[in-house]
Amino acid sequence: MDVLSAAGVREKAGASVVHLELGEPAAPPPRLAREAAIRALSGGRVSYTEALGRPSLRERIARFYRETHGVDVGPERIVVTTGSSGGFILAFLALFDAGARVLISSPGYPAYRNIMQALGIEAVPVATSAASGHVVTATMIEAAHAESPLDGVLLMSPANPTGAVTPPDELAAICAVCDRLGVAFISDEIYHGLTYGAPANTALASSSRAIVINSFSKYFCMTGWRVGWMVAPLELVRPIELLQQSLSISVPTLSQIAAEAAFDAREELEAIKAGYAENRDILTEELPRLGFGRFVPMDGAFYAYIDVADFTNDSVSYCRAMLDEIGVATTPGVDFDRDGGNRSLRISYAGPRSDILEAVRRLAGWKRR
Repeated sequence: MDVLSAAGVREKAGASVVHLELGEPAAPPPRLAREAAIRALSGGRVSYTEALGRPSLRERIARFYRETHGVDVGPERIVVTTGSSGGFILAFLALFDAGARVLISSPGYPAYRNIMQALGIEAVPVATSAASGHVVTATMIEAAHAESPLDGVLLMSPANPTGAVTPPDELAAICAVCDRLGVAFISDEIYHGLTYGAPANTALASSSRAIVINSFSKYFCMTGWRVGWMVAPLELVRPIELLQQSLSISVPTLSQIAAEAAFDAREELEAIKAGYAENRDILTEELPRLGFGRFVPMDGAFYAYIDVADFTNDSVSYCRAMLDEIGVATTPGVDFDRDGGNRSLRISYAGPRSDILEAVRRLAGWKRR
């Protein structure tokens, strides 16, 4: 967000900036979602909904799991949330007391650690490497638990910032080891739908105890609508409902109506995803030519996580120089990895193809130190 702010200052001064820093689709929400919200707004009163979400949306999400994954999840286990962020807050409060220890991946999404810190929960980062595809394994979880007992594990697949996808057999092993150890497993599946080979598996296919969090922000292009969902074991639903009643009453009604309609916009959404795939292909070919050849395969999401150790040991200054000198905005890796992120940066390719091509052109003429 600091990079975005600095880029905004440059743009206000008349400079041209290519935005590769923000993990947000450039495409608008699908037409069906917008039209559904407009119809609802035109109808007059927009009231609260049930704290767990509109029943029709919860049923539609349950249907999504049957159709997409062949998993039978009853609507009574679905909680509609204020984006995935609201889902994490509800899950952490329902599952953990202050002082609980929750394993996360490093590099990984920085808000996990920040939310946990605000709630008095200890985030336990486990380092992954490019050599292993930045995937946390069941063996790593068992070793961390043996060293000092864990209360929970939180993992994302496809992952931000690496784009890594946990293989199906490994995800099943993770579910099994967490169930065996009595450790809560939260599976962040916000980038589901955005893979470029085999589709990502849901943890719900391997465990009835797993807590799954997803959102309409990424695949469905609805970031600003702030609507997501959680699938929880039945015994957690009532505590989560009580928390939601007190923290937010309910998720915005118009967002829920639009989200339900978005499920029927798959043709439009798949066309947007095809654009990401084109951008990914361009970067896969061009980054090595530009000297940025060390990055893990971009199997999912819409990110390239690049090793820039050949050029810098200070990714913050490096990204600042890239912005100041050629107007290309990228994200320093320190957001995602406090230990090794000073030698990495993240590129988002969720924007238009023209932005990717222009960034490649500018980088080709830049002296990279």
